[in-house]
This record gives sequence, structure tokens and C-alpha cells, in this order.
Amino acid sequence: MSKLSILLILWSLTSCVKGVSRPCVLKDYGQEHQVCVCNATYCDIIYRVQTINRGEFVSFISSKNGLRFNKSDGKLSNQSGFNLPLANPSTTVSFTVNPARKYQKIMGFGGAFTDAAGINIKSLSKLAQENLMRSYFSEHGIEYNLCRVPISGTDFSTHPYSYDDGAPDPQLSRFALAQEDLEYKIPLIQWAKSTSEKEIHLIAASWSPPPWMKTNNDYSGFAFLKEEYFDLYAKYLLRFLDEYKKWDVKIWAMSTGNEPSNGVLPIKRFNSLGWTPLSVTNWTVNYFGPQLRSSVHKDTILLAFDDQRLFLPWWIDLMVRADRKILQYIDGFAVHWYWDFLVGVGVINELHDKYPEKFTLYTEASIGDKPWEKKVDIGSWERGEMYIADIIQNLNAWVTGWLDWSLALDTTGGPSW
Repeated sequence: MSKLSILLILWSLTSCVKGVSRPCVLKDYGQEHQVCVCNATYCDIIYRVQTINRGEFVSFISSKNGLRFNKSDGKLSNQSGFNLPLANPSTTVSFTVNPARKYQKIMGFGGAFTDAAGINIKSLSKLAQENLMRSYFSEHGIEYNLCRVPISGTDFSTHPYSYDDGAPDPQLSRFALAQEDLEYKIPLIQWAKSTSEKEIHLIAASWSPPPWMKTNNDYSGFAFLKEEYFDLYAKYLLRFLDEYKKWDVKIWAMSTGNEPSNGVLPIKRFNSLGWTPLSVTNWTVNYFGPQLRSSVHKDTILLAFDDQRLFLPWWIDLMVRADRKILQYIDGFAVHWYWDFLVGVGVINELHDKYPEKFTLYTEASIGDKPWEKKVDIGSWERGEMYIADIIQNLNAWVTGWLDWSLALDTTGGPSW
């Protein structure tokens, strides 16, 4: 756990502690599964570090034996190490800081405003909702500042839907936001914005266009975008940006589409659209990219890929070979964590070395998606370690931020259609 300790210490040195923190009230689920209670009457609070005197440090420790953001103060020295309140009291940690050597700027961390998140948060009492939102977005919590916004339905919706369902509609005359946007996503985004002292950067991604635009006329399964709708699909996505702007919700980044590999699998899993590196490059360079850059949303940046790192860097290489103009339209790469255990983090380093002017952002992670995994394992320390190990490895490979998946799920891991 020394790597985690070092990471927390380094963050504290660059953060800004005012006030008195409110400690975690642990609830034990057995087998070393513990959680902090957050309900209508109580929720733990952690205050930001404000100032630290020269030669001093502040550390925050969470541990398997029950510590949660446990704050410690100390003085830096030139000794071989210093003691931290870890599981083994004799453990010492040494680290070297070279302020002259700089790496990437960390953009932040966050989660996703899925329909499931909205449904579950809205199911809580009003006071519990307020405590939860403060825990996520306020200076008294973990201050999430990067959040994903699904464009229409996902696997964490109660049903599949788009913004223009039905028969082919080449004029998009039926286009309209869904009830889920108006009841869940937009209100929660606005609430998060009003709760946070920081700007929240929103990253939008589409899982599937309307079925009539696809080769299989369905939300999921093996399918690609019909070529006659390349232009219209670009306009469809711009309409999404238009409609959200009417609610004072600015989208900071768009992806070229969620997990295009799912659309080339001959199975029905969830909303998906298949792309190849060549087809998505054609669509981006000749349709979506130019339309986005010439629109009122021209400041919205574009992220390519949005899929598993086992396809890197060759997926991006094929895009560039297909048309180097793609580099004029994409600002960075979005990556998902689900199959990281199959391919080492070296591919992320290789991606950075090949395209150093582009940033890499992890935009989705969750556990329980695989058939052999338990859907929900409340208070699992092991799962927490899996998250932090992946975060540390990727931050050490030039990744600029890391997003969890749904902000809130029920005890069955849903709802999900």
C-alpha cells in the first residue's frame, strides 16, 4: 500500500485543511467489507488542505482495517523514511520530489450521469440526496469535476431509446430529448454545478443512433451506421448539443462513440454502434468534425476511440493512416478500463509517445460486468485496490484523468435493461 500512501501525500502537497473534518461512521458487512454511512442525518466530511508550511506534509490514509481518509500531519526530513499509520506500524515510506521535472496536468476525476444514477439518487430522501451530492461535488467531499453524459439510452437505462425513434426521419422533425434527460440527467447536472466550486467538465458520448440509421435497424447487435446517414447522424449529435445548451448545460467534450467494438460483435448486449478505424475516420473528417468546428459548439473538443486499451495503439494508427486530417479534429483519446488486465499499460505510454500533442482520459470503469463477477460487493476492499492500482498505473503513463461509471446503482447493480 506504499504506492497509495505516496500518491495521497503528493496530492496533499499540491492541494489547498480548513475546518474540522467529520469522521467516517463505519458500517461493517463482514469479511472486512466496510462502508462509510451517508444518509439523511449524517455524512462524513473531508476538508481541502489550505496551506502547508515549508518542510511539512499532510497525508490522508484509507486502509483495509477501517481507516477512511484518516488525516495525519508531519515534517519532511532527509531521513530514509518516515512512519505512516499503515497496517504495519513499522512500515516506512521514502519518496523523492523533483519539482523541475514535470509530467502531464491532471484534469480530474468523476463518474457518469446515467439514467440509473438519476433514478437511484432521486429515490433517496431529499436530505440524503443533498448529502450524497455534497459528498461527490462539494469542497466537503471528493470534488468530482469530470462527468460523463450519455447521449440517449445506455445499458444503465430501463429501456432502449434514442431521440428520434420510429420510422426514418431525414429532417429530424421528431428529435426531442427524452423524459430521462429532463427528469434525471439535466437536473442532476445542474445540481452538481451549483454544488461545486470547480467547473465541471462534461463529456458526452452516444451509445447508439436511432435504429433506422443502422444496418440492422436495432439498438444493439452487429451493426454499422448506414452511409446515407453519415451526414444526418452528425446533425443529430449537434442537435443534442443544441438542446442541452438551452438548459444551460455546456458539453466540454464529445467522443466519437462509445465502445465501437461492441457493434462488431455478433451478439446483442446493449445499445451500440459498430465502427472500424477507417469508417469512423471517414465520418469524423468529412462529416462530424467539420460540422462541429463550424457550429456554435466549436469549442467542444473531440475525443477518439472510447474503447478498451487492448486495441491501442493500432486502432489510432489505422485512423491516422486512413486520413491524417483526423489529427486536426481530435483533441485526445478516451479509454475504458475493462480489459486492462489483458494488456499492460505500456500501450498507453506508446500512444503518448506517438501522439504527444494529444491527451488520454479514462472515461469508464466498473466492476461486476463480467459473468464470473458478483454484480455488487458492498464495501469490498479488493475492488477498491483494483481501482487505485489501475489509476496509479495509468497516471504514471500520461493519463490525465479517470472516470468511474454510474454515480449511483441499487443493491442489484441496476436498474439496467
